[in-house]
Amino acid sequence: MKNTYCTIYLTRHGETEWNEKKLIQGHSDVPLNKKGEEQAKQLGKELENIDFTTVFSSDLLRAKNSAEIIIAEKKLKVVTIKTLRERFFGRFERKPLNVLRKTIGEVMLVSKEKQKELNLFDVENDEDIISRLIPFMKKVANKYLGKNVLMVTHGGLLRAFLSYVDYKIPEYTERPMKNAGYLIIESDGEEFEIKEEKLFK
Repeated sequence: MKNTYCTIYLTRHGETEWNEKKLIQGHSDVPLNKKGEEQAKQLGKELENIDFTTVFSSDLLRAKNSAEIIIAEKKLKVVTIKTLRERFFGRFERKPLNVLRKTIGEVMLVSKEKQKELNLFDVENDEDIISRLIPFMKKVANKYLGKNVLMVTHGGLLRAFLSYVDYKIPEYTERPMKNAGYLIIESDGEEFEIKEEKLFK
């Protein structure tokens, strides 16, 4: 990798009522609940000393609102982009998570061999996600070398990214991904290295 990196804070949105009820959200547009707003505020305090050059967010409310709260004290505009949207879950959206697990299994931990089968259920697989996510992240990293960038997205994209960089994902049932958790990633515009993980800790 080059000597100059873009540091990307790849972040999950705060909690929603559907997260609490364990309903599948996907592209469904669900706002933050009160706890989610508080989680975003706390993350804003945690990152208050980071000098972000720009902020990108999924265009879905739960991510956009999280981004706005996180940077409330900074003079920055949130740039929304569909590329950072959650995994599309098709007919499973709005249904309990257990319905999906009984049909397919734990989507986030499905082997690479079985990932392609997700399309049979109208569920976006990791390859689909990576094909939209990684080119965008590379473009941003190249543009902002030497800078800090905040990206607020969703659990499905974060898990697909972790799989892409061969990061061992902890067992979902034992260590669920935190709302408002994040990864700190260094990129030279081509490769990605996770410097710190605050998704499961």
